[in-house]
Amino acid sequence: MNTETKPDVVKDASMLKQKEMIAGNFDKLTDAKELGLKISSTFVPGNLNELLMCFGIVNNLPEINALNNAMRKQSGPMIQDAEKMGHSEDVCTYVKADIGMMSRGNIAPNGKPMPDPDVLLLSYTGCYTFLKWFELLREQYKCPTVMLHVPYQGDGKAEITQNMRDYVIKQLKEEVIPTLEQVSGVKFDIDRLRENLKNSAKAEDDLVWVLESAKNKPSPIDAYFGGVYYIGPIFTAFRGTEDAVEYYRLLKGEIAERIKQGLGPVTPEGEVFEEKYRLVVEGPPNWTNFREFWKMFYEDGAVVVASTYSKVGGVYDYDGFRHDPDHPLESLADYCLGCYTNRNLPERTQMLVDYMEDYQADGLLVNSIKSCNSFSAGQLLMLREVEARTGKPGAFIETDLVDPRYFSPANIKNRLESYFQMIEQKRQSGAVAA
Repeated sequence: MNTETKPDVVKDASMLKQKEMIAGNFDKLTDAKELGLKISSTFVPGNLNELLMCFGIVNNLPEINALNNAMRKQSGPMIQDAEKMGHSEDVCTYVKADIGMMSRGNIAPNGKPMPDPDVLLLSYTGCYTFLKWFELLREQYKCPTVMLHVPYQGDGKAEITQNMRDYVIKQLKEEVIPTLEQVSGVKFDIDRLRENLKNSAKAEDDLVWVLESAKNKPSPIDAYFGGVYYIGPIFTAFRGTEDAVEYYRLLKGEIAERIKQGLGPVTPEGEVFEEKYRLVVEGPPNWTNFREFWKMFYEDGAVVVASTYSKVGGVYDYDGFRHDPDHPLESLADYCLGCYTNRNLPERTQMLVDYMEDYQADGLLVNSIKSCNSFSAGQLLMLREVEARTGKPGAFIETDLVDPRYFSPANIKNRLESYFQMIEQKRQSGAVAA
């Protein structure tokens, strides 16, 4: 009989830190009423976490709840509940998972019911679905709603004009801040906001260092599957906190050690020992089969060195944006205006081309999300344009965010294997030509 026992999986200090942060925030949310705290519901792209913290408001993010339920295999029945209520099959599955979660008692991952929000804060950034989603939430919760309208960058050239910035700042001063003061009973303190923004900038510096570490060969990180963990604190309820600063300090140290040792990324099943293919990926991941999806890549030695999804809550690496404590309201405006889904298709295409070149990628893979128009519109055109500009092959697959009905493992695996063969053929033809 085999009496050997498998050693416990050793988790990095940053992983333990993030787990502690997430658990603490859910406890704070579910105990908010007892603690005398107010709750906001808001979304990831363009969220104003540093501002909310000035009022002692705890941040709840519906997309994070939806993907959390998907990774725990609970989103499917929630989506079907929402469809029985009359929501279309073509509606964003984040929305339906959220509606279904509410119908089932709105239970948080810690097993406690999520209290109703005290305010709905929508910083609109390029996704029209958010508007309708908030209408549904407003009908449900009957609480104050404030919308920060963010102009779309639609002129073909990425440029935040002073008029755009002033328009957002005016809303912050006249609508958003007064509503948050009224809901919380706390007077706005701009010096407190400056302190929060200092923390954000520190964390953002370290996050960019981590993301750019993928320029190394081998890459010490996977910037898509691993990247969703790295971006978690900065995109959600922790940007602006000391906890976020500490998390990214720990993470940077761990990645630096991996580079020193010449190691590849860590996966759920251990190290990637051979980096065969370096990819750039456009589009969100599938959450319902996240590990199975990831395994299809690392089993064949495919490492994602850059991704657009890891910029959905802030583009810090591409154009150098940092939250600026010396210009606090201007900084919040520029952050909202610059989020990935608020950028036009020509600019997104150029970003992909630059990533392909800067990270010496072998090809571009598009994961098109069936129910997400803000990401999926124009992706095939972007793919063809990137192929033409870089001479590198592209591939197109389709899944969904949190609906398990739209994940076909056999189909995706076949397409990926065919794509990897295409990359090999491209390399061989290039070597022959040389």
